[in-house]
Amino acid sequence: MLATGASAVAERAVRAACEQIGVWYTWGGGHGPQPGPTYGQVDPSDPDSAHDPERLGFDCSGLVRYAYARAAGGDPLAGNAYHQFNSPQVQQRFAAAEGTAPLLPGDLLAWGSGGSIHHIAIYLGAGKMVEARESGTRITVSDVRLGGDYAGAVRIAAAPASGTFSTWGTDVWTHTEPSTGSPRVHKFPGPTTVRVDCQKHAESVTAEGYTNDAWSYLPEYGAWITNIYIKGPAWLDGVRTCA
Repeated sequence: MLATGASAVAERAVRAACEQIGVWYTWGGGHGPQPGPTYGQVDPSDPDSAHDPERLGFDCSGLVRYAYARAAGGDPLAGNAYHQFNSPQVQQRFAAAEGTAPLLPGDLLAWGSGGSIHHIAIYLGAGKMVEARESGTRITVSDVRLGGDYAGAVRIAAAPASGTFSTWGTDVWTHTEPSTGSPRVHKFPGPTTVRVDCQKHAESVTAEGYTNDAWSYLPEYGAWITNIYIKGPAWLDGVRTCA
C-alpha cells in the first residue's frame, strides 16, 4: 500500500516503474523515439557496460521517462536526469537536507553536484526507491541513499505546465543570447520538454532546411533556443513577445 497524498499520476508512475523490476539496466536505454526499453550503448568510462548493447532495458532517466509517459500520457519527461530534475513539469522541490520526510510516492530523487545531475530514481515511500542504477545490474528497489552527492528531490505536476513545448533534433545547443555566436549554455541530446517564457525576433538562423528569426527564452535554463528546434509554428502560439 502506497503512502497517501500522492497524485493519481504519481501512483501510476510508481506502478509502471515497479513493473520493470528485474529488467536490465543498460546505458542509454529508454531513450528511443518513443518511451520504452531499448538496447543500450557501451559507456567508455564503465567496463561493466560492455554487454549493454545486447541488453534491452533502461538507464536511470529512461526508466523515469517511461514511468511518467505511462502514467500521464505523451512524453512529459523526455531527456536525461538533468533535464528531468529541471523540467517545467516540476511542481515542488525538496532540498537534500530535508531528507525523505516530506516526500511522497512518485517524487524523483536526484544525485549530482555543481549543477550536474548524474542519477535519478523514483521514491516509493518508507525510505525506499525504485531505480535503474548501473551497468551489470537490473532494475530494483533500494534504500534511499541520502549521503554523498544526494542533491534533493522534485515532485512532478499532475497536469502539464502551461507554456510547455517539446524540442526536436539531436545535440541542440541553447545560448546566452538569441544568437548562434553567443556562448553555448546547455545541449539537448534529444527531444526534451521545455517551458517557454517569451519569444522575440533576433538573428535569422538556417538549419535542417528551415530558416527562422524567432528565438525563445527558456527560464529553467536561463538560455535562448532558436524556434527551429521547437515543435510548432515558426512563431509559437500563445507565447508572449519578450520585452
